[in-house]
Amino acid sequence: MWYWLFKYVLLGPLLWLIGRPKFEGGENIPAHGPAILASNHRAVLDSFYLPLLVRRRITFLAKSEYFTGTGLKGAFQRWFFSSVGQVPIDRTGADAAQDALNAGVRVLGQGKLLGIYPEGTRSPDGRLYKGKTGLARLALETGVPVIPVAMIGTDRMNPIGSKMWRPAKITVRIGEPIDFSRFEGMGGNRFVERTVTDEVMYSLMQLSGQEYVDIYAASLKNKGSANESGTAGNTGASTNGSAATPPQDGSVADRVPDTRAG
Repeated sequence: MWYWLFKYVLLGPLLWLIGRPKFEGGENIPAHGPAILASNHRAVLDSFYLPLLVRRRITFLAKSEYFTGTGLKGAFQRWFFSSVGQVPIDRTGADAAQDALNAGVRVLGQGKLLGIYPEGTRSPDGRLYKGKTGLARLALETGVPVIPVAMIGTDRMNPIGSKMWRPAKITVRIGEPIDFSRFEGMGGNRFVERTVTDEVMYSLMQLSGQEYVDIYAASLKNKGSANESGTAGNTGASTNGSAATPPQDGSVADRVPDTRAG
């Protein structure tokens, strides 16, 4: 009930007013049955405007920190994310990748739409970053179509670090479903998982018009944090955006299909 109240009464009208959203390619989302919505990730507002414009309900796998906070803010976050039916996942444990995969399989097994951000975190500079292969594992495990989604303008309304929304034109562009049935039975093959993920990221690049960077966004963010603190740890990215030693595809960091704003 709360999902629809937020969408149509409590929050949706405000989002329509300040974003004047344009919706393209909605016919590519099936009226029934499971599918993965794989979106670029420019701002926290991506998780608001995508559900606002898609007629069907979307479930995201939310990081568990949203459900474990303390104080008034923590209590509100727990209530909000629980009320709108989001599924918590722990991204830090040794079994994080498998737990996220299991949660996604359960959601898709119920015939629902599952929202995923393959980059794993928000883009630090508006560019499109390397996708994590957890998306591919989920698609190959379930056999459901992957639908690329380009969010455009949300980073202008809600820039990283800003606490206030500002009016900006929002576009949500839905691409044609991608069928990976040709890889049936090949789940677990790292080469295949990387191929599937890169195909999705290429579609997102075409839809969004973003420049693609072949490193993980989290690596670039970690590098920036290390520089600010004066440390010199190897984070997988140089300050000019060129690749150094990115995480291997088999790592937990690569495989966890984070779906909420990082």
